[in-house]
Amino acid sequence: MSSRGAAARSQKLPPFSVNGRFFGQNCAGIPFALSWGTDLRANGTSMLGFRKARTVVGLDIGSSAVKAVELRNAGKGYRVSAIASEPVPADSIVDGAIIDGGAVSEAIRRLFAQTTFKSKEVAASLSGHAVIVKKINLPVMTEQELADSIAWEAEQYIPFDIQDVNLDYQVLDPGTGADRNGTMEVLLVAAKKDKIADYANVITQAGRQAVVVDVDAFALQNAYEANYGTSDGVVVLLNAGASAITINIVSNGLSLFTRDVSLGGTAYTEAVQRELNLPFDLAELAKKGVPVEGYSFDDVRPVLHAVTENVLLEIQKTFDFFKATAASDRIDRIIISGGGAAVDGFAEALGERFGIPVEHFDPFRQVALDKPPAGDMADLAATAGVAVGLALRKAGDR
Repeated sequence: MSSRGAAARSQKLPPFSVNGRFFGQNCAGIPFALSWGTDLRANGTSMLGFRKARTVVGLDIGSSAVKAVELRNAGKGYRVSAIASEPVPADSIVDGAIIDGGAVSEAIRRLFAQTTFKSKEVAASLSGHAVIVKKINLPVMTEQELADSIAWEAEQYIPFDIQDVNLDYQVLDPGTGADRNGTMEVLLVAAKKDKIADYANVITQAGRQAVVVDVDAFALQNAYEANYGTSDGVVVLLNAGASAITINIVSNGLSLFTRDVSLGGTAYTEAVQRELNLPFDLAELAKKGVPVEGYSFDDVRPVLHAVTENVLLEIQKTFDFFKATAASDRIDRIIISGGGAAVDGFAEALGERFGIPVEHFDPFRQVALDKPPAGDMADLAATAGVAVGLALRKAGDR
C-alpha cells in the first residue's frame, strides 16, 4: 500500500459524483454519489428537497487547456455569465494524471484572473485510467440490500484496492421484467482517491474550492441533455480531446457504454512533427492549416488522414464491444466535440466509415451565450461541452 494512497484515503476530499439525480452511499467515509441526468429546473430547488442550491463554476482541466464556465438562471433555462480558456503547458497532464501540479494550478489562476467569475466553488471532472465505469449484472435485490452489498460486489470488478477508490452505482434495469431471469443491471463507477486529491489540490492552490468531482463522459452527457433533451434513440457522444477520446453511448437519459481511447489531437500533431520534421509548435499550426517552413496544407493532409484511420479503428472496436453486450446494435447518430474533432476530414471520415449521421455538438443550443469571448465561436463550442455540463451541477450535490 503506497503512502500516497493512504494519504488520499485520510484526506477530506470533495464529493465525487456523476451528474443530477442522487443515489448511492458513502464508502470509506468519503461523500460520493452517483447522479444521473440533468435537473433542468433553473430555480435551484434540490431534487431531494426545496433548499436553494449554490451554483458552481464548471472547470474542465484538460491536457492542453483549462476551460471554465459559470451559468446563471434565466427563466426556465440557463445563461452563460462567464466563460474563459487558458493553455496548459505541454506534458503537465498526461493520460489524465497531473504531472506538474504547479503549472496546472498557475494556468487555473490565470484563467480566473482574465474573467470575472462570481463563485469560488468549482465542479471538476476526471477521465482516463483514474476512472472505471462498468456495467454489471447482479441478483435482483432491494435498494437497501444493494447499498449494503455494493462495495463487496465491486471488489470483483474494480482492479484497485476498494479502499483506494470512491465508488457509486446506478441501477439501469431493476430486473423486474419477465426476460431478466432474476438479474438486475447496475452501472458501477469508481474513481481513485489519489487522483481526486490531485485535482482538488491544484484547484485549492489556485485559490478556488472543489466541491464536486465528476466524470468527463457524464459531464458531457449532462450538457448534451440540457441542450438536446433525451430520446429513445441511441446517440454516441464522442469528445476528442488533446490526449484521449471519450466515447459515451447514451439512450433515454442512460449511459449504455463508455470507453476512453488513448488517442487525441496531440497524436495528429506528433505525426505531423515526425513526418515533416517540424518543431511541435509549428506542427500544431500546420495541423490547423497554417503554412509553415515551406509546407502547405496539401503536404499535411495525408498525415492527418493516416492518423484518422487509426482513430477510426479504435472507434470501430468500441462499437463492436458495445454491440456485443447491448440488446440491440442500433446507433442512430454521432455527436462530436473537442478540439480533435475539428481535424480536417475527421467528421466526414467518421460518417463514411459507419454510415451514421455525424454532427458537431453545440453546448449553447439551449444555454444562452450573449457575448462570446474574442476568438472563433466554432472553437469555443467544440471545447466547452464538459465545462458546461459541470457548470450545471450544484454545490452540495450528493
